Amino acid sequence: MVALDDINLSINPGELFVIAGPSGSGKSTILRIMSGLEKDFDGSVAYGRGITRKDFSFVFQQFALLPWLTVKENVEIGLIARKITPHIRARRVMAELKLLGLEKFCNHYPRELSGGMRQRVGIARAFATDPKIIFMDEAFSELDSFTAEELRHELLDIWREKKPTIILVTHLVNEAIELADRIAVLTPRPGKIEKIIKVTLDRPRAKRSPEFFALEDKLTGIIRP
Repeated sequence: MVALDDINLSINPGELFVIAGPSGSGKSTILRIMSGLEKDFDGSVAYGRGITRKDFSFVFQQFALLPWLTVKENVEIGLIARKITPHIRARRVMAELKLLGLEKFCNHYPRELSGGMRQRVGIARAFATDPKIIFMDEAFSELDSFTAEELRHELLDIWREKKPTIILVTHLVNEAIELADRIAVLTPRPGKIEKIIKVTLDRPRAKRSPEFFALEDKLTGIIRP
């Protein structure tokens, strides 16, 4: 089965780039290819000068926390892999937990947290290694709408401060518009890039403005012709 066909894509450093499209169009497959998790493809992926897979982080849809580790221990996994000293490790972990309002829960286990808090841990883990590129696969789809909206706002705040490149997959049109600098819209399988839309609305984006609704209609029309 061919999942993707003739994908040619360039993403700018520091950009918040969103990949949207119907279910089964290959959105997550593109993300896995870009991040090196998927090896079975024809073609090539090139990164900026000096960037290696050590500069990547990944936020998964299903939280992907290790249940036998505490919040603090889950967040520091990537730092341990990079052989960061314990002192610096502890400082970075607590800084990320504080940014996401989790410092009081550093010794809790995932089973003791709500879904929103668990995904906050996943985001803290992704940012703790100070990555140049963060891949996010439907990172808010397992959360209720209120928690998801709150987390999107927090993500934007952290992104504005640290300016990594974020590549995010979503099936939600309003989420794509709320977050993206640009949106690549995929066709049904085999996925091709139907259109790349630049979002010029000022942040924070007024979700009930005529401009937002107009862009939402345009994007929906492309995804569901």
